[in-house]
Amino acid sequence: MSALPSEPYLSVIRPPGSLRAATTTARHAKPLGLYDSWWTVAGAGFAICAAWAVSVWISVHLQADATLHTAALFVHLSSLVLGFGAVLVADYYGLLWMTGRCTLKEALGSAGRLHTPIWAGLVGLVASGMLLHPNPSATLTSVKLVLVLLLSLNGLQAGVLNRRMAEQPSASPSPRILAWGGATAVVSQVCWWGAVVIGFLNSQH
Repeated sequence: MSALPSEPYLSVIRPPGSLRAATTTARHAKPLGLYDSWWTVAGAGFAICAAWAVSVWISVHLQADATLHTAALFVHLSSLVLGFGAVLVADYYGLLWMTGRCTLKEALGSAGRLHTPIWAGLVGLVASGMLLHPNPSATLTSVKLVLVLLLSLNGLQAGVLNRRMAEQPSASPSPRILAWGGATAVVSQVCWWGAVVIGFLNSQH
């Protein structure tokens, strides 16, 4: 007799509990991040290319006066110090790990904290460069613009690399990951130094 009324009572209690559990799970579900899917990475790469094209178009059609040009030059040089300096520090931590002077976790953590100043420096370079009257028809300037685009795309895929390295089961990444990291560092250094040298040569004219 007592079992009959208890079953409807339990059937009434269970759904709200399961509903609360589903609601809690949905509330705490992790949002899709930039590096959670190759589709999001590809979308970010497309956005970078579009922003680069717009900045080149603006630099051709926008003429800044002498005062604005001077201010833009200051921001340009400051952004170079910020971005390139952060890149050198990140590569230095990679060198420390390769020589056994720090762990992979420490190197990745330090490099991850440098992403913000690197991207801030790169954005500052592009934004201020639009006001410096670049001539895209000149060979050196065209090369520098391409280097800046490569820097941006290389920085994007470097985030994927950092995640893959962090997911490695041991402190020694696979040869493929190591080759990927080496290629990323080489591309970064070539593009940054190339942009610096071309900027110096253009300033002499």
